[in-house]
Amino acid sequence: MRILIPSETASGETRVAATPETTKKFLELGCTVLLEENAGKLSGFPDKAYENAGAEIISSNDAQLWRSADVLLCVQSPIKGSLSKLSTSCVMVGLLSPYGNQELFENLRSFKLSALALELLPRISRAQSADALSSQANLAGYKAVLIGASNLDRYMPMLMTAAGTVQPAKVVILGAGVAGLQAVATAKRLGAVVFVSDIRPAVKEQVESLGARFIDPPEIDQTPSENMVYAKQASEQFLKAQRQKLSDQLSEADLAICTAQVPGKKAPRLINEEMLERMRPGSVVVDLAVQQGGNCAGTIAGQTVNRNGVMLIGASNLPCSVPNHASTLYSRNLLSLLGPMINEGQLDLNTEDELIDASLICLEGEIRCPNSLLEGA
Repeated sequence: MRILIPSETASGETRVAATPETTKKFLELGCTVLLEENAGKLSGFPDKAYENAGAEIISSNDAQLWRSADVLLCVQSPIKGSLSKLSTSCVMVGLLSPYGNQELFENLRSFKLSALALELLPRISRAQSADALSSQANLAGYKAVLIGASNLDRYMPMLMTAAGTVQPAKVVILGAGVAGLQAVATAKRLGAVVFVSDIRPAVKEQVESLGARFIDPPEIDQTPSENMVYAKQASEQFLKAQRQKLSDQLSEADLAICTAQVPGKKAPRLINEEMLERMRPGSVVVDLAVQQGGNCAGTIAGQTVNRNGVMLIGASNLPCSVPNHASTLYSRNLLSLLGPMINEGQLDLNTEDELIDASLICLEGEIRCPNSLLEGA
């Protein structure tokens, strides 16, 4: 089986889908690894390291070797021109942003490709080692706090000095999923006082185990309470009541980290204009959900907006700001997913396996997704 690792073409993408470590392990499984030249350069992995691991370095213009690939491992889907070079038997695996992505499905149909979208892996224990959303969200939560701290007009920890005591910063984190919990841990390590809001009461124990204080959700019937990594969509009535509770907390906050997202849906708007009006000048909001519409009013993807002294940071694709570890974790996710499928150097797409069945969005040009996923948010 020939595995192709392309250079990523998406704007701002610095990660790579395989490292020298995982390249070596794929070779041990009986595979051949083809790496496009300089594919790992932005992640800190030179071509020489891949060659030492046993990979074959190929030119980006080598259409014949692209055509020979059985599996293409990517972070984001390559452009149409690159996909056209693949054979119809090729299987593409990556974070393909499948929700409502008509261009992706058109390309898969046109070139009769197969594709596994990592976003659709089921939330079961067997899939945890392959959970790329969680590994990348961990990095995003960590980096969000550092970005917020670097833009804040005060210290994060409490300091006792000859000039007096400086009180610790107050951080409010919206959402206690993977990114939110990592943000809690990072903010606590920096010495901040941390409060967390989430629509699921079941995460209270996790929040408090990290030393943060949980903001109890409003008492409304049918409040989502399942102990899941990603919350289900809440009713507008619930979100309105939650915003009212948040307003008082945010009026005293120095830093707010927004992490609340629902797969395939528009991000809930948790911080509105009225709440921003109550935040003090010099405070900071970091919105990790900005690409899904944003949890905070006024945030713009990839930009920092000064709103009456409150810094609104649209923190899109933060894992790309730590590409070495992001690529290391992501490539291990891919290896964990594909390793059990590889038998004597061949990939077995057994659709009776729930991991494959859930994430295989297209099989040789035939779309396998429900209409709700095709339509998106």
